Amino acid sequence: ILPIWGIVSDLLSVFSRKPAFGYRVTATCMCIITCLSAIVWGHHMYTTGMSPLLGKAFMFLTLLISIPSSVFFLNWLGTLWKGSLQLRSPMLFALSVVFVFGIGGLTGLYLATVTSDIYLHDSMFVVGHFHYTLAASVLMGSYAALYFWFPKMFGKMLNPLLGKIHFWGTFIPLNIVFYNMMVTGYAGQHRRLYDPYIYEFLQHLKPLNTQISWWAWLLGAAQVVLVVNLIWSLIKGKKAERNPWKAATIEWTIDYPIPHGNFAQMPTVYTGPHEYSNPAIQGRDWISQTEKLTAAS
Repeated sequence: ILPIWGIVSDLLSVFSRKPAFGYRVTATCMCIITCLSAIVWGHHMYTTGMSPLLGKAFMFLTLLISIPSSVFFLNWLGTLWKGSLQLRSPMLFALSVVFVFGIGGLTGLYLATVTSDIYLHDSMFVVGHFHYTLAASVLMGSYAALYFWFPKMFGKMLNPLLGKIHFWGTFIPLNIVFYNMMVTGYAGQHRRLYDPYIYEFLQHLKPLNTQISWWAWLLGAAQVVLVVNLIWSLIKGKKAERNPWKAATIEWTIDYPIPHGNFAQMPTVYTGPHEYSNPAIQGRDWISQTEKLTAAS
């Protein structure tokens, strides 16, 4: 998930045409989350008979990690606020990460608290929460990266219409599947049950689970659109410009095919990675890291 957070933070800035809000704070929060993640494992063991005092300690640490996570999330929203949003394929997938990670984080609060976790532990609610937080975030973030850097890797642009069809065909089924998983868990369905309907109190959930299965199949089928887009674009796709996104980072200063070692000459970096909409820049809303920021830029 850490690389995805970095990718999304970068793409939100590129397609909002604004500097990343709280850049250093975001990087610091990532470090804090990484450290705290190593000491919150006990929240999986509230129902094992551990000492109540130890349970409270793990609950405190798990809730504590929500602070840098919230700051991190708010910095994403700060980047979007009053930006000139460009809803191209990479941006759509990046925005979806903000959405699914937000839901995953909010539902995690119930699993971090001892009293509510006793009811929800080992249920389908946990499965839905986990997939929102990690699986959905990583999947959508990886797609954002693919659509963004594909022109740099292969010198061709992915078809934007197929990209949007792929996005909606993934985003909608994904949310229906994982949201309904949490609903079944809240209704009492435990995970790892071969046949949950042997229990009378779960039999009314069969239509909902059937719906989950059908939407999951649709989610898988939507990935065919991506495969078609990749193959078609590699063969007949539009040739990409050197910097089709007007991004500021140094990888966009080189042409395709990329030379061995990335750069023929070691570049000199003069500015930050997100110099967008700076009043000192005239005639455009961005400047590359390899350019000096002057009034005549």
